[in-house]
Amino acid sequence: MKFLPPICSAVIWGSGQLINKQKIKALIFFVFQLLFAGVELLSGGANILAGTAEPQFRNAGFFVKGLWGLVTLGTMPRESSRQPFYDHSIMLMLAGIISLLVLLIFAAIWIWNIADAWQTRKRMSGGRKTESSVQYFKKLWRDSFEYIMITPGILLIIFISLVPIIFAVLVAFTNYNANFIPPRRLVDWNGFNTFIDIFKIRIWGSTFVQIFIWTVVWAFLATFSAYTFGLFQALILRAKAVKLRNVWRGIFILPWAVPGLVSMLVFRAMLNSEGAINQLLLGAGIIEHAIPFLSNVFWARLCLVLVNVWLGFPYFMALISGLMTTIPQEMYEAAQIDGANVFQVFRKITLPFIIASTAPQILMSVTFNFNNFNMIYFLTGGGPPNPSFQMAGSTDILISWIFKLTLDQRMYNYASALSIFIFIIVASVSAWNLLRTRAFKED
Repeated sequence: MKFLPPICSAVIWGSGQLINKQKIKALIFFVFQLLFAGVELLSGGANILAGTAEPQFRNAGFFVKGLWGLVTLGTMPRESSRQPFYDHSIMLMLAGIISLLVLLIFAAIWIWNIADAWQTRKRMSGGRKTESSVQYFKKLWRDSFEYIMITPGILLIIFISLVPIIFAVLVAFTNYNANFIPPRRLVDWNGFNTFIDIFKIRIWGSTFVQIFIWTVVWAFLATFSAYTFGLFQALILRAKAVKLRNVWRGIFILPWAVPGLVSMLVFRAMLNSEGAINQLLLGAGIIEHAIPFLSNVFWARLCLVLVNVWLGFPYFMALISGLMTTIPQEMYEAAQIDGANVFQVFRKITLPFIIASTAPQILMSVTFNFNNFNMIYFLTGGGPPNPSFQMAGSTDILISWIFKLTLDQRMYNYASALSIFIFIIVASVSAWNLLRTRAFKED
């Protein structure tokens, strides 16, 4: 008798609660089952008994068709414009992901329904008093208020953020590229072949390795050059000999206040072969020929770093300036008594304090620059061209290469595989940074 309620609830949701004399709870679980069945039947599930085996699934309801499409990615390409029925692999994959997630939500409710019927019957068999449905939901509201309140947000995250992430990951395991564009040609699952090609095919592997090395070098150069210059400016503004500090500080903040996109486009116009900088140098007689700022690999990469310093140093300057006001003055006074000079005070007191306080910001800046698409795309466009690279330029980083593979070359599976690689790196650094924070350790 103890196993009857959970068994009944497994077949008809809420029936176990009804046996346990919890009518309101039974009705709520049964409504969920009706909703589940209604979605399937009203969306085409009634057609599952008609037709041959293939159309049977294609014309099925939301859940059956979604799972079928996710597994097969379609079986009927569009061979002519007059063809009434055809499959679109990407739409089937997206619908399948959504249907699978919704199915998992209903499965969680189904398990909750069975577990509740079992726990209630167990308490009844032990001679304990069983709470009514109203008492149960009041207790649930009181004990799980925080979880109930964040549930809508979690659902939004699942369907707005998680679905695109899952879709992007799954594309890496298909042959979705310029040669297989649905609905004319259907997409197929190809396992790890995309990842194998990136490392196995020489031109892909060589391009990936060199762009990855440049991406890492760029991330560290961009971060530490801006950080060093920001630290230098903060130290200069703190010097006693500097007058009108707030005025100078306001001037130095201007590059940060101006939208970065505007600054990048202005610098791009100034740095081209006929731009203002070359014209100024030629007019002054300093150079005889225009400097190839954006068409030479060395100059293009140097310009990227310098423009990034211009855009990034105000943030670190403001951050470090604020931090230096929190350093205890007693430490400086003790250092002066001991006869330490300015350089020793900076090396032993100021610099360690600043680095310890800004370490999380430095790491986050490195991860930001690792994916700093705007700087590459709007300043150099990934150029200059490199004939030894596969669909990439000499200043392309991984994220800008992915952009070109996606929009210019339609190599979606390769772009997705590279996105997974970037995610692993960025997520690892971010997680390591989070684990080191004081708030996480206290929790």
